[in-house]
Amino acid sequence: MGKAKRAALDPATGDDDALVALLAAGLRLQAADNLWRVSGNTLPHRTLLREAGGAWNRLDQCWDFSGEDPTAKLAAALAGSLAAQPPTTGHNSGEAEPPRPHYFGHRARVRERVLKAGVEALADYELLELLLFYSIERIDTKPLAKALLDRFGTLGDVFAAEPAQLREFEIDQRTLVHFKAMREAGRRLAERKVKDMPVLTNWQQLIDYCHAALAHEKTEQFRILFLDRKNVLIADEVQQRGTIDHTPVYPREVVKRALALNAAALILVHNHPSGDPKPSRDDIEMTKEIRKAAEALGISIHDHLVIGRKGHASFRSLGLLT
Repeated sequence: MGKAKRAALDPATGDDDALVALLAAGLRLQAADNLWRVSGNTLPHRTLLREAGGAWNRLDQCWDFSGEDPTAKLAAALAGSLAAQPPTTGHNSGEAEPPRPHYFGHRARVRERVLKAGVEALADYELLELLLFYSIERIDTKPLAKALLDRFGTLGDVFAAEPAQLREFEIDQRTLVHFKAMREAGRRLAERKVKDMPVLTNWQQLIDYCHAALAHEKTEQFRILFLDRKNVLIADEVQQRGTIDHTPVYPREVVKRALALNAAALILVHNHPSGDPKPSRDDIEMTKEIRKAAEALGISIHDHLVIGRKGHASFRSLGLLT
């Protein structure tokens, strides 16, 4: 370690030099509410910060110091830490320190940007990159985020991708669980907007919920929304799961479940994994059978929705329930 380098880290040369020493180490010091807060690239210095009296603030992702300004103390600790490190290059060798990677400090900058401006302005790859911060450590996640979107198309398709598909991107179990949790969180948020309220007066929210639940499924699912006499959602249940292009549905089981829940009306929903929501001939015939069985017992069929990645189709809008 050269003499000039050590002098710059000596707090005895003045407060300004001490502050510069912290900045050179990637640390930022701010006063807030009778506290001194150190943020920035704190991970390599966490032991030093703890020994200097700091307490990790997990909520704000910084180290809190109470009492006097810790700048001089931290600069002295940094100087001692650097002095104790074996030199990687001789101070007379003229060799420069290894350059830091281009993404050094990038995560902190992205988090600060979100806290100041929100997430609305983020592109899809930036939002995915941000989510990957919390399951993949110490690498630049931007290339991975872009590669996943190039491969699967949308955020929903990334979160719904099969583990075997994600393995080619070296996605580990931690990230896989993260993706599943994100997808389920989106479904539950959409579900909250249609629960306990008349769904026929909140039709677009119902469509949004069905998309969140089904649009990215890789096999067909047949769901039933059970409604009471005020058209409030009683239950949303998966009645059958099928293959990539077929789901066996039994009208007797549909009606039996509706009677058990005391439902007055039903909305049938299923997805087309191909992406095209156009009803098939089998879809039309199956809907006729269910409608006949339900209406014989006084249960109405309000609609049958077919969900695809490209949109949705409504049997009622298409005149297929008249």
